[in-house]
Amino acid sequence: MIIPKKNKRIIYENLFKGTPKHLEFSVANFAPEGVLVAKKDFNAPKHEELDVPNLQVIKALQSLTSKGFVKTQFSWQWYYYVLTPEGVDHLRKWFVYRVLFGRFLRLKELLQAPSPYGNRTRNT
Repeated sequence: MIIPKKNKRIIYENLFKGTPKHLEFSVANFAPEGVLVAKKDFNAPKHEELDVPNLQVIKALQSLTSKGFVKTQFSWQWYYYVLTPEGVDHLRKWFVYRVLFGRFLRLKELLQAPSPYGNRTRNT
């Protein structure tokens, strides 16, 4: 499934930050960071906590599960995703790469932009 970069970033940031608000009391003692919960409702227009379609959340985390970065537990029509130590490393690298690559693209755009002085050369 093709997931827009913006939505993938929102999902990964929320997973990296941690505990869902409605489970704060019960889960906080066990896994304060790296927890995301999604209801098994593939037709939901958006996730309960994120402004992203629920199907995209499930599929993005299913992809991370297949790579071994997230453990999945399914109970009572809810998916519980917990980030593994390998997943923490992967997401840290992913976020750093995105920041560095974004800076590189902006620098490249600035270098390719036309000069405000036109084609004139500076007299020395």
